[in-house]
Amino acid sequence: MAAARLVDELAKTALGRYAVAVIGEELGLVGATLLIAAYAAFGWAGLRIALRCHDPFGKGLAVGITTLICGQAALNLAAVVGVAPLTGIPLPLVSYGGTSLVVMLASVGILLNIDR
Repeated sequence: MAAARLVDELAKTALGRYAVAVIGEELGLVGATLLIAAYAAFGWAGLRIALRCHDPFGKGLAVGITTLICGQAALNLAAVVGVAPLTGIPLPLVSYGGTSLVVMLASVGILLNIDR
């Protein structure tokens, strides 16, 4: 019974900190590449929103939100690969964690509101 709890706890830790590794293990190179492509598409769309915005504050906010999410994803990916030290930063919009997910979803909502 204790072994089952330990495996459950390790699975939550792996999904929280090493989501890219879990996705790469389960879906292979194609899944990991699609995840990286999704973050690249998000970055492109966020910067496009910033370029189309007429308000200088909206431009800066759009660039900041896009940089926050894509930079956090790049740092998490670098930590999983072993290029950067582990910092405990979760993978945005994917990793297990309530507070980070709420903040990232609110940030995406603000970014979509800037586009409107």
